[in-house]
Amino acid sequence: MAFSLSATTSASTSSALAVDARSLNNLKYQAGQNNPEATKEAAKQFESLFMREMIKSMREATMKSGLFDSPQGDLGADLLDQQLSVQMSGRPGGLSEAISRQLAQQLMGGDVNLVSPSTLSLARPAARSAPLSTPAAPMGPAPKGRDDFVQYHQDAAERVALDSGIPSSFMLGQAGHETGWGKSEIKNADGSTSFNLFGIKAGRGWTGKVAEIATTEYENGVAHKVVAKFRAYDSYEESFRDYARLINDNPRYDKAQASARTGSASAYAAELQKAGYATDPAYAKKLGGAIQSALRAQQTQA
Repeated sequence: MAFSLSATTSASTSSALAVDARSLNNLKYQAGQNNPEATKEAAKQFESLFMREMIKSMREATMKSGLFDSPQGDLGADLLDQQLSVQMSGRPGGLSEAISRQLAQQLMGGDVNLVSPSTLSLARPAARSAPLSTPAAPMGPAPKGRDDFVQYHQDAAERVALDSGIPSSFMLGQAGHETGWGKSEIKNADGSTSFNLFGIKAGRGWTGKVAEIATTEYENGVAHKVVAKFRAYDSYEESFRDYARLINDNPRYDKAQASARTGSASAYAAELQKAGYATDPAYAKKLGGAIQSALRAQQTQA
């Protein structure tokens, strides 16, 4: 699982990175180890460096009076630029959030033989710039169809990816496969959605809400219908987070978790099937294809 930087390390890196190249390289290395907090901090400091250069360019473009020009004055202006850049970076909706999403996609994109998500544009639409800590707003049924489904759940999947280390494309692909890209969500008795995107059943230890439906199970390779109880949630993001907890906290999925950290989509799908996530004998092949499809949709929307 992704590890966390200590508070001391985070504080010292945050204050030093804008002017210390060694601290910047160290933080880039930490982010490369799939450390979500380091990824966010690296994005913040890249924004700080960008802001500093922009402020410096603006100051140099301003006509100088010559009255107070001196090396000491230039040093003071440079220090002020540095302080302003640090204060202006990391704000909600700012450039650092777009950079953080790009870094997360690049570090956790998988082995799907497609163009890397690192080609994503930093200038995403305003609707995609919500703070990473903000819960997903959508509450009603998700739109149907792959592209709309991926776009609708993208923000929640990326937030959970940063916290869990499971690539967003892996989760979106599996959610798409389990629900037919939103066409066959698990419903409550009154017809409302259960927000269960991953077909997670309500076992003995589950104390939350339940949706009971007929589903297809395979026994010795033969499909048959059974009635089963599935977990129900209050939001789609809650479904993503419960799925991530299941993969990361259950020893049964240790090998799948390890595959997620390496970014291997095919290995991840294979390990999930070996661990018994689903009874369909062709589950790994179908899931691998769905993950590739989700990543293509992400790239199309970039």
